[in-house]
Amino acid sequence: MEIAATSTVTVAPQLRRYSPAFSRTIGSLPSLRFNLSRRNFSAGSPTLRVSAGSISAFAADKISPESFLDKRESGVLHFVKYHGLGNDFILVDNRDSSEPKITQEQAVKLCDRNFGVGADGVIFAMPGINGTDYTMRIFNSDGSEPEMCGNGVRCFARFIAEIENLQGKHSFTIHTGAGLIIPEIQDDGQVKVDMGEPILRAEDVPTRLAGNKGESVVAAELVVDGVSWNVTCVSMGNPHCITFGTTGGQNLRVDDLKLSEIGPKFEHHEMFPARTNTEFVEVLSRSHLKMRVWERGAGATLACGTGACALVVAAVLEGRTDRKCTVDLPGGPLEIEWKEEDNHIYMTGPADLVFYGSALLSL
Repeated sequence: MEIAATSTVTVAPQLRRYSPAFSRTIGSLPSLRFNLSRRNFSAGSPTLRVSAGSISAFAADKISPESFLDKRESGVLHFVKYHGLGNDFILVDNRDSSEPKITQEQAVKLCDRNFGVGADGVIFAMPGINGTDYTMRIFNSDGSEPEMCGNGVRCFARFIAEIENLQGKHSFTIHTGAGLIIPEIQDDGQVKVDMGEPILRAEDVPTRLAGNKGESVVAAELVVDGVSWNVTCVSMGNPHCITFGTTGGQNLRVDDLKLSEIGPKFEHHEMFPARTNTEFVEVLSRSHLKMRVWERGAGATLACGTGACALVVAAVLEGRTDRKCTVDLPGGPLEIEWKEEDNHIYMTGPADLVFYGSALLSL
């Protein structure tokens, strides 16, 4: 498979709010046209070459989601790129099929930040099943498929609002690999998501660490590369390992971490049979946390919604915070609440349109 095309990308300013339709004028936007073509590569190591073309500008009111995403061109993938606090995704309108429009191999190439579009993953909006309005599937930048993604589901919600031309406050049901997720678009454009209940039973996370608080793993010892860390394990439908520091050590200062070195060692640790996402957390107060994340299948990212939810659960279980917290991520803050009355976790944060474009995919 190769990706070889002329791709037109319209780069939007980083606005916090967009109208429910693309047709609203938001000013003149730069359009970058570029060619993606294959070059020579060694066996098993495909690469792509980008050659720059013309740069032009046109107003956003010239394009609508109907005119853009509804194009039917053989071998062409039309997409919209969104980000949630810098965690960025290629959104694909896949509502006419329960099979993704591209393969996992193609997703890897599209996500490449040097030779592709660049993203942490590709998200497909598919027909709902089991009575839900929609189904969401994701291919990570390494081609793996996670159960769910918190920032991704907020982007998914804004994408649906755009292509369905929904205005004002709306909620809908989404089937994911982690179960039922219900996002609600707020009047201010933020997205509040009912993330469901956390999973704490060790074998369901899953982790091979033995439960030390009933069947849960809370502030347990995990030896990583000869260093003992205190960890709490939580699943939000996908596995998370949360740490506030080393055993007997001082609280973490997350800015000092060499994340690219330590992150993969947690992700691939033998105690996590399905690998794991890892959150390194600094406690600023009982209602304010700071986090850096190493995501399974994506590496260091600017934000992780399920991770922010999981770390608030861990912080409450370890007695470090209250149930409602602001979580600072490299890309910005999320508001997280673990409600005692229903045991559900609610995440509120932004999802912003970045640009829309097309890529020609050839086998």
